[in-house]
Amino acid sequence: MNGSASGCGILGLRPCNMARMMTTGEPEMTDKRTDYLSWDDYFMGLAILSAQRSKDPNSQVGACIVDENNKIVGIGYNGFPIGCSDDELPWSRDAERPLDTKYPYVCHAELNAILNTNIADTSGCRLYVTLFPCNECAKLVIQSGIRQVIYLSDKYRDTDSNTAARRMFDMAGVKYRMFQAQTPRIVIDFSEQAAKATKV
Repeated sequence: MNGSASGCGILGLRPCNMARMMTTGEPEMTDKRTDYLSWDDYFMGLAILSAQRSKDPNSQVGACIVDENNKIVGIGYNGFPIGCSDDELPWSRDAERPLDTKYPYVCHAELNAILNTNIADTSGCRLYVTLFPCNECAKLVIQSGIRQVIYLSDKYRDTDSNTAARRMFDMAGVKYRMFQAQTPRIVIDFSEQAAKATKV
């Protein structure tokens, strides 16, 4: 093998800088990556990551709102309102009294994402959410001008709430589709990423 850059191709690598390889032992790639995340995978990944902030022991839901230029304008996850203690309010799904369940108190991820937006108008935006919106969140989505919903799970599809949500989306012209991953698995390993970090 000679010392030309083409030698990197023999190793199954993208074209690289041989001088860097000789000094650091690591090839410097000169062609753009082809295994980068698609927009859909990126934004749904952020919604999934946001869900990890939820303190709900039963359901962790995340949402990410994106404008027509693929800029993130809002992120949210399910939880109690600001100032309401998540140690004092109940997290139960079932109880003798409705007031002893989480449902009268919890704010859904879609609501928080809409309220957390950094723009005045979300008209034409897309919503990435890990769970198909309930009927109440569907109303918020429609009223905020969001035009498309991309959802990860549809586990409550046959409930009255989701049926009503679909009915309203259809009437209001809000498109919705199930997320189709191009990258089946994304792993975030802080130690590994720190070790791989290079000068840009």
